[in-house]
Amino acid sequence: QVQLVESGGGLVQPGGSLRLSCTASRSVGSIVAMGWYRQAPGKQRELVAVITRGGATNYADTVMGRFTISRDNGWSTVYLQMNSLKPEDTAVYYCNVRTYAYDYWGQGTQVTVSS
Repeated sequence: QVQLVESGGGLVQPGGSLRLSCTASRSVGSIVAMGWYRQAPGKQRELVAVITRGGATNYADTVMGRFTISRDNGWSTVYLQMNSLKPEDTAVYYCNVRTYAYDYWGQGTQVTVSS
């Protein structure tokens, strides 16, 4: 079974930066896309950013221009560089790997933006 391990979350002041990483425990075949989602207290989980097998990227309007998604050449790790963080970015961030047959999820990492 594939496990996704996230790291890089924490507490940061408004305007600061964090870089999230997500690494798969073993090779995943037939990947369609890798992405990041987030869930704030009392809200539904929402898409933050996704990168497809073909290299196309898509971002939520709320993070466009501030966040950048990338991955390693082996498709084992996906990153989320978050700049100019705002208090409204506070949430648990989840890594997702989508294949043709299954969706894999990480356990989540907390990001708190506060002064």
